[in-house]
Amino acid sequence: MQTHLLVIDDDPHIRSVLRVALHQAGHAVDEAGDGAEGLAKARSGRYDLIVLDIGLPELDGLALCRALRQSDDTPILFLTARQDEIDRVLGFELGGDDYVTKPFSPRELVARIGAILKRARPAPQPALKRGVLRLDPARHLCEVSGVPLTLTAREMEILAHLMARPDHVAARPALVDAVYGGGQVNDRTLDSHLRNLRAKLAAAGCADAIETVHGVGIRMGPCAG
Repeated sequence: MQTHLLVIDDDPHIRSVLRVALHQAGHAVDEAGDGAEGLAKARSGRYDLIVLDIGLPELDGLALCRALRQSDDTPILFLTARQDEIDRVLGFELGGDDYVTKPFSPRELVARIGAILKRARPAPQPALKRGVLRLDPARHLCEVSGVPLTLTAREMEILAHLMARPDHVAARPALVDAVYGGGQVNDRTLDSHLRNLRAKLAAAGCADAIETVHGVGIRMGPCAG
């Protein structure tokens, strides 16, 4: 089945380059030239992935991501001309899945998109349970004491990886490789996603779900509720 992507960027040249590269890779592509138009299209729910420029007119990419993540977990790849790592970390904290810095190689961007889409459509996994926490990766469903909890695709991947071996301590480099596939991702990125995931679980009444074993790695807590 052909994937349907949305490219949101105010630069017509960049949109043209991406359109050609993504079409050649077999993707259908829609475009938006500013944040307001992009958000309206993104909320239609018909896209498999969104390529989102951070520096947009009308509504910048970070604000757009924040608004979209209130009700949607479509994977987002950020485009950024900013070199400051704070911007990239903030993007991950808001629910972004990856980023590419301008100027970029269209070939690399297509490869990154392929990796994100592959992670977003993993082989079916059985439902997992730990205390009051239940995770059904195949249905993208997380529940705490029977109450649904909304997680991004990346947060689901981290939690599924930990819950698959709940008493095993996952070393941070191994967790990065398993969830992100290596690449440019570093500990700051993992920390951002773990912080978001822990905050969501704590707010749902499961503050003990993820434990840090200092100097070793991360493992599941008792999830006693």
